[in-house]
Amino acid sequence: MCDLYYTPASSPCRVVQMVAAALKVKLRLKPINLHSKEHLLPEFLKINPQHTVPTLVDNNFALWESRSICIYLVEKYAKDDSLYPKNPKQRALVNQRLYFDMGMLTKRMYDFFFPQLIQNTQPDPQKFKEMEEAIELLDIFLENSAYAAGDKLTIADFALAVTVSVCELTGYDLNKYVNISRWYEAMKLELPGWNINEEGLNVLRQYIKK
Repeated sequence: MCDLYYTPASSPCRVVQMVAAALKVKLRLKPINLHSKEHLLPEFLKINPQHTVPTLVDNNFALWESRSICIYLVEKYAKDDSLYPKNPKQRALVNQRLYFDMGMLTKRMYDFFFPQLIQNTQPDPQKFKEMEEAIELLDIFLENSAYAAGDKLTIADFALAVTVSVCELTGYDLNKYVNISRWYEAMKLELPGWNINEEGLNVLRQYIKK
């Protein structure tokens, strides 16, 4: 059993939990209260000097960054390579989608929404334009594909679907993106552990209301 240091409102944490559920890997959940700065306690800094969640500990091996954790879990515990293909071209496409999610879609979405939620600022039109550009790219990626990285479910679908779910939570209208809407509705039914994401979204929703 692996230890997972996490916070329910964190999208990356939920992605790891869902991939673990798909692999039937049991996790010993260890909540970290970021508001109380538990991630800065000496005992946690010994595990992860970058003091981020999620952080996975498998025996004495510690790893952080959600996408790295997902890859590790699949490579160590999966019965086959379907979620993270060994074929170089297929794997490269999954990696590209993961990097797109981390470096563009998630970043631009957070850059637009979080100043409004945390600092109570007015929406920034330029950041909104940049976020929409990223969403439009995802819609293009899904134009001729049932899944985020080809014709089979991969860890890229987990990561991107959770990101899109946060976008939906904010009230952003996804219906104008035909391909995203089709794929996202399918992911709600197909992704193992989607209930984990919904529970985390409820926590985030309460936080936003406050």
